Amino acid sequence: MAETKTTPTEKVARIATDATVAGAAQAKQMVQDTTVQAQKMMTDGAGQARAAMEQGMAKATKSSEDLMKAAQDAVEFSRGNVEAMTQATQTYMAGVQDLSKQTFAMVQGLAEHAMEGAKALAAVKSLKEAADVQSAFAKAGLERAMSETAKLQEATVKLVETAAAPITARATLAFEKVSKPIAA
Repeated sequence: MAETKTTPTEKVARIATDATVAGAAQAKQMVQDTTVQAQKMMTDGAGQARAAMEQGMAKATKSSEDLMKAAQDAVEFSRGNVEAMTQATQTYMAGVQDLSKQTFAMVQGLAEHAMEGAKALAAVKSLKEAADVQSAFAKAGLERAMSETAKLQEATVKLVETAAAPITARATLAFEKVSKPIAA
């Protein structure tokens, strides 16, 4: 076997070829490594973006649900207020009708008493007897008017308390709701 001699040009060419091949392989490996890293960064970034978006959506959904619940609570509270006002108004109107009947009965009773007094005065025979009859009827009329007026006042106070009870209950509920700390 004969030895082939390589010339320096061939040696340089071979070294250059080997270096080029090695450099190309190294560049190819670097491109592959960079591509893998870029894909990993994109995948990780997409995952992080997805996680951030999911968290954002969860927070937005929670906020939306909380807002809807608050709106529903406000509507329900307002409905309760309207119902309380309706109940108070109905109670008040029924009470006013009852007070009107009582007042009419009182006035009618006092008118009848005055008529009795007038009849009694018509039947008197002396001035002394007229003064006594007038005094007795005036005293009885005054006592009756005071008694009936006291009954009307009691009925009026009771009516106001009864009619105001639903509104007072709603005001108490509103105060309790406002004074509760807001849940986090």
